Amino acid sequence: MSNKTIAKFACLVILVTAANALMVSCSHASSSGRRGVRSEEFSQSFETPIEVGRIESPEVLESSGLAASQCQPNVYWTHNDSGDDAFVFAMTLAGKHLGTWRVTNAANLDWEDMSVAKATDGTCYLYIGDIGNNKLAKVELMVYRVKEPAVSNSDRMSTRKNPLRTHPAEAMIFRYSDTPHNAETLIVHPASGDIYVLTKRVDGPSLVFKMTPQFGSSQTIVAAKVGEVSVPSVPNGLLTGGAISPDGKHVILCDYSAGYELILGEAANFDEIWKSPPVRLDIGERTIGEAVTFAPDGAAVIATSEKKHAEIFEIKKK
Repeated sequence: MSNKTIAKFACLVILVTAANALMVSCSHASSSGRRGVRSEEFSQSFETPIEVGRIESPEVLESSGLAASQCQPNVYWTHNDSGDDAFVFAMTLAGKHLGTWRVTNAANLDWEDMSVAKATDGTCYLYIGDIGNNKLAKVELMVYRVKEPAVSNSDRMSTRKNPLRTHPAEAMIFRYSDTPHNAETLIVHPASGDIYVLTKRVDGPSLVFKMTPQFGSSQTIVAAKVGEVSVPSVPNGLLTGGAISPDGKHVILCDYSAGYELILGEAANFDEIWKSPPVRLDIGERTIGEAVTFAPDGAAVIATSEKKHAEIFEIKKK
């Protein structure tokens, strides 16, 4: 276990202890086994989480990002947290290993989340957020975009020692419009291609920053603040992952304890979604939950955890 993972686990224990103390009035166990949350407080629009598999690859020790392919059936992508090199791993929903790729022209300083989006010409791209900034020492951060590799049956023999290689990645350097932030949530709008980064905070709600993609430019992009998200949890801004549904009308977010759904409603402007109240969603008993996404058709939420052979949970919409 890496020092960063140990630190995260210690932080998680402290946060859970504090949350339980603050919510002692409802401290009986819910149907999912969590303390401090009644089962009726979870969204009734989703079914109970089901463990559909485990991550087969022994090289995925910290599934920090998760994304479902929009171009290949039953292909999911994940990556490790900092401490690994620039690798992405393909797997099925059940966790069967499909291949390991080194992302060409990229470095993993602190990869925290990923997303998949399809361009107007039908090409699918992986977006990887090198957005971790625990010590707030980095003013400039990075988002990579790389063409999604085509997965074949022979690719499952690839590992970190003998990886396949992606097309060259394009980089986009950005900074926040105010001060440096730590973040673990990167989401890409499926229609506009706009990129959103949601900060991870213990002292207030998560801040939402938006960028229009400009990959390949040497200029630093300024991410503009467009909203805040306060989830029904303690702390209320400790977000660790997220995704936008394929239809662009739902956002799923997660922290260490649960998932949270935001719904756009009838608003034409997507950024109105950050004003909607997040609804708590049971996404399974994860050890250190940092990765969540929608299924390719948007009919389910998929979640993983940071540990070797981590469980994969599917939470279907009713």
